[in-house]
Amino acid sequence: MRFIDANVFIYAVLRPKKNLPEHVLAMKRAANAIFLRVNDGEPVLTTTVHLSEVANVLEDAAGLPFATDFLAALFTKPGISVLEVTPDTYRESIHLAKKTGISVNDALAVVVMEMQGISEIYTFDRHFQRTGVTVVRE
Repeated sequence: MRFIDANVFIYAVLRPKKNLPEHVLAMKRAANAIFLRVNDGEPVLTTTVHLSEVANVLEDAAGLPFATDFLAALFTKPGISVLEVTPDTYRESIHLAKKTGISVNDALAVVVMEMQGISEIYTFDRHFQRTGVTVVRE
């Protein structure tokens, strides 16, 4: 099982309103391939916090109905496990964020991964490499 970061969902589902640079298009293609595998049942883990990030971006970019429909559909996918985050876990992520210089929510992914024995993450954020987890982009 791998952790799936919010940006994978965002790159996979948002449609650009303008021409994008090739490196962004490549990330969108990779995100779409990951999303299709997850949609077909590949097991992944994320948290309510990371889904909240997805909700915020989708609501701003595509509107509330799209965001709510997309998130509701995610909860029906048998391969997607969503963990709740406790205050203690979030406090631990704050500590890790200060130590590594990554965002608190990215640190949260690392903390949850460690707690669940997961070593690989689907993400397009390169700074995860500073944390010792294996970044998977395809």
